[in-house]
Order: sequence, then structure tokens, then C-alpha cells
Amino acid sequence: LYSDCTVITSDMKSTARVPEVYAKFAEELVEASGQVILKYWRKPFEIEDKTHADNRAESSSPVTIADREAEATIRRLIAAKYPNHGVIGEEFGPSPCIDFGEKTTMETAEWQWVLDPIDGTKSFMTGKPVFGTLVALCYRGEPLLGVIDQPISKERWIGVIGHGTTLNGIPCKAFSDTNPTLLADALAYATTPDMFAPGVEAAAFDRLRTAVKRMLFGCDCYAYALLASNFGPSIVCEADLQTYDYLALVPVVSAAGGIISDWNGNPLSLHQTGQGRVLAASTPKLHQQALAILQQQSITRLVHFPTLRNAPLLLLATCFGAVLGYSFGRR
Repeated sequence: LYSDCTVITSDMKSTARVPEVYAKFAEELVEASGQVILKYWRKPFEIEDKTHADNRAESSSPVTIADREAEATIRRLIAAKYPNHGVIGEEFGPSPCIDFGEKTTMETAEWQWVLDPIDGTKSFMTGKPVFGTLVALCYRGEPLLGVIDQPISKERWIGVIGHGTTLNGIPCKAFSDTNPTLLADALAYATTPDMFAPGVEAAAFDRLRTAVKRMLFGCDCYAYALLASNFGPSIVCEADLQTYDYLALVPVVSAAGGIISDWNGNPLSLHQTGQGRVLAASTPKLHQQALAILQQQSITRLVHFPTLRNAPLLLLATCFGAVLGYSFGRR
């Protein structure tokens, strides 16, 4: 996994090599953050609600001392070893970096680390071990390396674009010959149905939920890890995600042979967010089927309703159809 690999970015204008030292360093980061998280696992601690810009509490997004301390630990390690790299994290936002003695922002640094110290804080604070630490390394905004680390079960997925995904050092694939080929036979995940905004988003998700064999909830990033290892789920569909929620997932899923995009089929990057809507699938065929479901218009927009002038004719046709149906039903 750790051999250097050259990658052509999605704009087809530049190439990047993921050095072996960066991949190993990513492991050091999650190892250090995991030690912090373990100190607070199933222990009493204060839970805070994040606040909006106007200081209103955002109860749907809690934060703990473990989140903040774990991210601070990762940031210190990056600043000490790679001060010219940009850093952005869920808890402390973007950090300036030093590049050739001049201040640059996270967006202008070629290499950028994107962090979510505990993806699935609600699971963590209720003692459910399906959260994970997410670390992504981007080159000019393109996620090339991703780590999903579960410190309780000691499972670590590492994906490097162009070079594969491993689980605890063993290569893994998102699909096999036994994978379903139709959505009707596929198991799917979403963190919660509440993450889909009322209206277009919720309607699209409801269509997908109806189309798959079974829609399951929970897991956050862990669902993508399960998909990358072909452990059951073939689809993960979510919305309302931030860059730190999905960038590490992109290399893990795609390097395992899966497909991950926004709901329009576009690649996800630091600058191409897809409105926070993410769709992952174990195979291209399932991905295309799910995209078609998400993108289809509602039936009320597709049907051309007749004018009032034709209303009597419509009523007559409807009654005639009902009579025919009754007659055939009695035979």
C-alpha cells in the first residue's frame, strides 16, 4: 500500500505522488488521536452543543472534550512535522500554514490535511463503537489518501488513490461475485433519515429507501468502511455532510473499487462539495441505479394534467376503466 503512486487529479491538469512517509504519518496521527479517545471512552464527561454564528445552540451536533483534544493532538503533530501543509478540522476550522517563510491559507497550500476527530459523536457519547476518526490528505483539493480509524475495535481502513485500500494491512475490495446487481437486492445505510432536508432531498431519499431491499440507519463513517470491505452494505446515501465528513471516505471507498460521488455523479473534493450530498456504492451498476432513483422527478411533475375543458372526457374515461376493472375482476 505504501509505495509511492502517481495520481492524475480530476481536472486532468496535474499529477501528485503520495509519498510513503505521508501514508505512514497518517497512521501516526490516528494512533495518537486514538489514545486520546480511549481515555474518555464510556467515561463521564461534559457534552456541549455547537453554536451557530449568532450563538444559538445547535443541538443536532454535539461536541465533547474528546473531539477537541483528539483534533488538537493531530494538529500539533502536523504543525511540528509539516508546517507547510494546510489543516482543516471540524472542531477548529482551517489553520494558516507556513510556506517558504510566508503565511498561506489552508486553501492555497498544495497539501492539505482534513480532519474529523470523532465522526459519530452521538455514538461515542452513548458508548456505541461505530464512530471513527477521519483523516484525509488532499493535493490541490483532491483527496488522495484517506483513513477511517475505529480505536475501540482496532480496525483501520487506509485508502490510497491508485494503490488500493487495506483493513489492518490486508487488502480489501468493495465487491465480489456474490454482490447484488439490483437495488432491490441491496442493503443500504444512512446515518439518520433526519439528515435529509424536507422537500426534494427527503423525497429523493424516500424513493431510494423504497427501491432497496432494506435501509439501515446509524454507523456514520463506519458504514462506508463496511462497504469498502464488502461486509454487507452495498449502498450508502447521505446528505448535510461537510468536507471533513466525506473527504477521507473518498479514497477508502474508491481505492477499494467502489464508487463514491455526489448525487449528480460528480467527484467529491475540497472545492466540489456536491451540496453535502454523498452516494457510495460497491459497484458502478448499483451506483448508476441509485443515481437514477435520486435524480428522477416526482410523478406529479411528469404527468401532464388535462385542462378543465377536457375534464368531462377524463371523468368518463375514468368511470369506464373502473367498470372494466370490476367486470374482469368478477370473472
